Amino acid sequence: MTKHRIGLIGLGGMAYEHLRWMNAEGRFELVAISDVNAEALEKAGKQFGIPAEKRYSEFERLIADTDVDAIVAVTPNDSHAAIVRACLEAGKPFLAEKPFTRVFEEAEELLELYRGKPAKGMIGFSYRYTAAFRYARELIREGKLGPVRSFSIQYLQSWGGVQNDTPFLWRFDKRVTGTGTLGDLGSHMIDMARYLFGEFEELSAQLHTIVPERRDPASGRMAKVEVDDFASFQARMAGDVFGVFQTSRNAFGSGNQHEASVYGDFGTLHASTLNPDQLVWIRHDDTSGEIARTTLDVPHRCKTSQYADFAAMLDGEERDGLPGVVDGYRNQQVLDAIVRAHEAKRTIRI
Repeated sequence: MTKHRIGLIGLGGMAYEHLRWMNAEGRFELVAISDVNAEALEKAGKQFGIPAEKRYSEFERLIADTDVDAIVAVTPNDSHAAIVRACLEAGKPFLAEKPFTRVFEEAEELLELYRGKPAKGMIGFSYRYTAAFRYARELIREGKLGPVRSFSIQYLQSWGGVQNDTPFLWRFDKRVTGTGTLGDLGSHMIDMARYLFGEFEELSAQLHTIVPERRDPASGRMAKVEVDDFASFQARMAGDVFGVFQTSRNAFGSGNQHEASVYGDFGTLHASTLNPDQLVWIRHDDTSGEIARTTLDVPHRCKTSQYADFAAMLDGEERDGLPGVVDGYRNQQVLDAIVRAHEAKRTIRI
């Protein structure tokens, strides 16, 4: 089976998670790397046996490398648009991290370019590959819940909480990120809602900065935080399905708690990253007529990985549910609407 030769852009902590996922799939070979940090570039080059001529300080040179079949980009938000643009212009397939861009205007430019140069592209909405969410989607589509009326989705972490005294990192810098927990964790919630229920039609929102200042490790001085620590919004989806969302990086005791509850006329489903191989299904028991609460094991057919779909895309196979460039654009469109709804204190139509 063909191995795809990968050029990796960005060598921070998440890059090593991507390498682990690649290695687990067994369909990829790392042949080139890029980072603006010379020390990180040298360290990773030695660790992975990448020759000096395949270690690039400019990502454009890596993308142009004819020995690279596809790009994996794991960088801060302010470089997402430039990397995707370079890949589209070069016709180089890619997997780029979310959010799609820093601001919506960049997403509009990329969509226009993509329509003229539709290279193969995948956006890193990795929770589409949580088995419990995939099984929930299957059951919803089969009508097991009857008509779906409403749902709630939350994504909670705690690393930004006051008890951790988290310093001023790039994720708190508006010039780099555009938004805070909204673009970081909220983009996953938006994608999960689209994956399960379809498109957003209108929404209202509130954003809040819980910790207004954090210590800058470079200067030692306090730096103002201009992005959100907490985001909540409610939306009407296609088909009059109504959703409530909340996300925070300041939720004490939450490690990586991404979960959805779905309410239909004939049943309810609960799915969570805390128990990714099982679902809770609440329904009327056919025999007793009583309310029954059942824990369902996720079937093997619902278990696949992000990198299995990436390999399939590179092989020329089109798999249902793969998050592509248009999904990235739609996600950024909703992120922008949330910010505008918060600022205007009104409901925004998508």
